[in-house]
Amino acid sequence: IPNYRNAVIVAKSPDAAKRAQSYAERLRLGLAVIHGEAQCTELDMDDGRHSPPMVKNATVHPGLELPLMMAKEKPPITVVGDVGGRIAIIVDDIIDDVESFVAAAEILKERGAYKIYVMATHGILSAEAPRLIEESSIDEVVVTNTVPHEVQKLQCPKIKTVDISLILSEAIRRIHNGESMAYLFRNITVDD
Repeated sequence: IPNYRNAVIVAKSPDAAKRAQSYAERLRLGLAVIHGEAQCTELDMDDGRHSPPMVKNATVHPGLELPLMMAKEKPPITVVGDVGGRIAIIVDDIIDDVESFVAAAEILKERGAYKIYVMATHGILSAEAPRLIEESSIDEVVVTNTVPHEVQKLQCPKIKTVDISLILSEAIRRIHNGESMAYLFRNITVDD
């Protein structure tokens, strides 16, 4: 990422925000969080264990004895933090259905981000993901090679791959031989 010192790490979820904060602190970058505003509904307040929630007075599907379920509405996207004139880096563990990433990129672009990168560990990128990425405001999607995605890369040149096979094989070797894993993380610099 060119001129990454003018970047801001963007997290899509509370779980991702914890990891993103760690990256931001290590790289001395700003942090922004994309999230949906919490909207409590009567269904959410029943007992909080149903996702999607059960429909009140639901009819039972004939022969199955299961209540019908309805999907929760997705809350609107909100950006907390300043991304104006900066590079936005969206961090997540998996990128599969990319509609939420594309929507987040549009909001970030509207808020003034001039480059938008998505970084995810596992690039599943199913169905229409390559086409949606290609047509979106996302400048680049960076994933590791934990999941094969060569066909998707042929469909979308914005998808880039980081080969982690050497670090995984070294981690396996160290675990097998009872050696310290800390070495793998102590000797990584910001330029790596």
